[in-house]
Amino acid sequence: MESSPFELKTYLQSKQLQVNNRLLLSLPPAVSSRIADAMRYSVLAGGKRLRPVLCLAAAEAVGGCSDIAIDTSVAIELIHTYSLIHDDLPAMDDDALRRGKPTCHVAYDEATAILTGDALLTLAFQMLASQECAADVPADRRLQIIHAVATAAGYEGMIGGQMADIDSESSRIGLSRLEQLHLMKTGALIKAAVTTGGILGGGTSEQIRHLHKYAQNIGLAFQIIDDILNVEGDPALLGKAVGTDEEKKKSTYPALLGLAESRKLAADRVKEALKALEYFDKKADPLRAIAKYVIDRKS
Repeated sequence: MESSPFELKTYLQSKQLQVNNRLLLSLPPAVSSRIADAMRYSVLAGGKRLRPVLCLAAAEAVGGCSDIAIDTSVAIELIHTYSLIHDDLPAMDDDALRRGKPTCHVAYDEATAILTGDALLTLAFQMLASQECAADVPADRRLQIIHAVATAAGYEGMIGGQMADIDSESSRIGLSRLEQLHLMKTGALIKAAVTTGGILGGGTSEQIRHLHKYAQNIGLAFQIIDDILNVEGDPALLGKAVGTDEEKKKSTYPALLGLAESRKLAADRVKEALKALEYFDKKADPLRAIAKYVIDRKS
């Protein structure tokens, strides 16, 4: 009997519910303080939960159980949310909307937004270092996970990429430099999500190598589509303004290559991601479907 095709929508809904339930448990009660309220406001404002879902799917792809990766996946989402709060600040992108709601510094104030981002970042590592996080995983693997996430979040990853993005404003940079910028700013945390999922699932070094290649390619594809949506996306679907990259004279793929070539490059990256998954069996179907979703999305 032929198996039914993989249904991504159902899978995403199931994993997003699992992640959101764990997020609720990880955050402090809103009534406890202003900072707690701001943390909950920012984390629970919505979002695709793509990074935590990738973490869970990677654990499954190598033959593990996704449950073992839930705390790590949630920690990665907390780091992602912190980065969005800081990206939106007046000193950075100065955005007023995020996920269709006022950004943290607009809903509260700039000082609260800075501290909220800091609180989410440190809470993430508090979770990663807790006894409950992946308790059945050997200590050396748990340390490997913390190191991977810290590297992705730091100056070699997201922070370094954000700094390079700021430095590139009002100047035209080449394609290779733009790619490196986004491998750090966007790709690093995506790679960390996939890698840590594979580690927690008990993946072999060869499996992790293929997951690395997959993650690097979908990370770039994701950013290329983000750049395209900033040009021609629907603000109502995106939950934020469009056209801001051009206003700020940012270096983007459409600015460098045009929309058609940018779409082709994103599609090529997804092909490379899917090629990397040829090493895996049907347990990697969620990762395959997510790769295709990355270039078809409207938000």
